[in-house]
Amino acid sequence: MSESGTQLFARLEARRSLKDIEPRLFPDDGGPDQGEVVELYGLEGTGKTELLYHLLCRCVLPEVAGGLEVDVVFVDTDYSLDMFRLVSILDTRLNAGLATSSSSAGSDESLLRSCLSRLLVVHCSCSSQLLLTLHFLETTLSSRPRLALVLIDSISAFYWLDRCEGGATIARQEEKLSKCADLLGRLLRDYRFTIFATCHTIRRSYSGPSSSSSSSETDRPYLCRPWQRLITHRLQCSKQEVQNNPDAAAGGSKDQRRRQVFSVHCTSSSSRMKGSRISSICVTDRGVEFI
Repeated sequence: MSESGTQLFARLEARRSLKDIEPRLFPDDGGPDQGEVVELYGLEGTGKTELLYHLLCRCVLPEVAGGLEVDVVFVDTDYSLDMFRLVSILDTRLNAGLATSSSSAGSDESLLRSCLSRLLVVHCSCSSQLLLTLHFLETTLSSRPRLALVLIDSISAFYWLDRCEGGATIARQEEKLSKCADLLGRLLRDYRFTIFATCHTIRRSYSGPSSSSSSSETDRPYLCRPWQRLITHRLQCSKQEVQNNPDAAAGGSKDQRRRQVFSVHCTSSSSRMKGSRISSICVTDRGVEFI
């Protein structure tokens, strides 16, 4: 298949680096660079999707409001994307960003529409649809050179369905996701964008008496090796005990003490980034807030 001049230009043009997408999540070396993959891993209800909303808003907001002003693709495999929630967070952050800026960039409604024009949402209901979507993604990357981020919520959505349809062999069970991972690897090399993908913790059954190591077993990666090879950063999301909330410990308000706090532990296999970082966040009507 021949490559058009537009496709060549889009592929070779340097896309916006997202190393500064959220300094509070990553060590001092910075966040993910072009062509890298971040996996947000944890149990259901530990703030993974809310973190995606937070990162999405950071990317599509205009620079005058503290954003990166880049295009984003959101691949929704769990059908959990709440557009009302997303628009509410985006509107709140847009107003807050403009309030601290001396620039007059237009009406709130026109700016909000401009932010949403940078977002493309795609829904998938099976691994085959996900694979077709990723093939379509190459056309999107070619036509939108400002596209810098792809969000997948979640990459593990079809794990059990693929296991049921794959028969008795692991290779057949992992075939579709492996093809998706291989295609993503090629697209990352060719177009140098960044991926954030959520992955649910899998519940395993154990024989014998329970031990202290059992809880850590659920944190072990379980998706196919082609996907594991792509991951350069991992954000381990978990619920944090209430007494660890600094606001509560400092005698904060009753509402503050009731807030659910989540812990995000960042680790990396990237050769340029060393160390790890643990952040605490809570989810409010305004979105994710760091503590």
